[in-house]
Amino acid sequence: MPDIAVILNPRARSERALSLVDELRRLVPDAELLLTEAAGDARRLAAQAASDGFRVVVAAGGDGTVNEVASGLAGSAAALGVLPMGTMNVFAKEHAIPSQLEAALAVIRAGTTREIDLAIANDAHFIQLAGVGLDAQVVMETNWESKKRFGALSYLISAAQVVSRTPPKLVVESGGAVHEGSFVLVGNGRYYGARIVLFPDAKTDDGLLDVLVFKKLGYIDIARYLGGVIIGAHTKLADVEYFQTREVRVHSKDEVPVEVDGELSGVAPVDFRMAGRMRVCVPGAGGVPAQ
Repeated sequence: MPDIAVILNPRARSERALSLVDELRRLVPDAELLLTEAAGDARRLAAQAASDGFRVVVAAGGDGTVNEVASGLAGSAAALGVLPMGTMNVFAKEHAIPSQLEAALAVIRAGTTREIDLAIANDAHFIQLAGVGLDAQVVMETNWESKKRFGALSYLISAAQVVSRTPPKLVVESGGAVHEGSFVLVGNGRYYGARIVLFPDAKTDDGLLDVLVFKKLGYIDIARYLGGVIIGAHTKLADVEYFQTREVRVHSKDEVPVEVDGELSGVAPVDFRMAGRMRVCVPGAGGVPAQ
C-alpha cells in the first residue's frame, strides 16, 4: 500500500483541475490520489486514509482544505502534509512550506515533522485562525466568483461593505475576565492573510490560544488597526485587547457568524479551546523523522 495519500480539492484552482491531477500523478506516482467533490469530503477521506494506515495524508488546496484534512486526522497517528494551492495559504506560510508544488512535495518526501496544537471552536477544529464578527461576515459575503476574479482583493471589497454597517456587540469571557468588542480573532499561529503578523506572541505548540478583541468597527477604526498591524503596534492600541488563554467563550445577542480557517462555522455563542495535537510535515531542522 502507498505510504502517502493526497487529497486534492480541484475547486482551489478549478481552471487547472485536470492538469493538476495529471501533474500530481506524474510527481507522486506512488501516492494514493483522492479527489473531493463537495464540502466535507476532505475530512471524510482523511479520516479513512488515517484508518487505512497511511503515514502521511496531504491536503492539496487552500486553508479550507487543510482544515478539513486536519479535522479528519484528529486523534490519528498520520502526519499532515500540505501542498498550498489556495488564495491565501496562511497555514503553509506559518510553517514555511514552499508555495512551489515540487518544493512542497520535497518537504513531504523528506519526512520531517513537528507537533502542533489543534484547536476547536464548538465542534469545529481549526489549526490557524478563527474569527467572530467582521472577518466571518466577510467570508460569508465573498463568493467563489469574486475570489476567482479578484483574488485576495475580493475580501477587501466585502470588508468595505461590512464595515459600513452597525457592528454587533460581542461579549468575550475567559478566566473570569469579561471583555466587550465589535469583532474577535482567535489564533493558533502568528499570521493572518499574506504574512500579516496579527498575534505576535503566538506559538503553534504552546497549548495556548491568542485572542484579539477589537472594540470598534468604523472605517477610521479599521484604518488605525491596519496601521498598527503594519508597524507591529496594534496590540498597544487603547481599544484593542490581546491576551493568551486555554479557553475562551464569545457570545452576543445578535446573530454573529463564526469562521474557522477561512470557512464559515455557524454563529455565536462559540467556545474555543485546545483539542489535542497533531504532526505536520515541515521543512528543515526543528522536527523529527516521520514514523
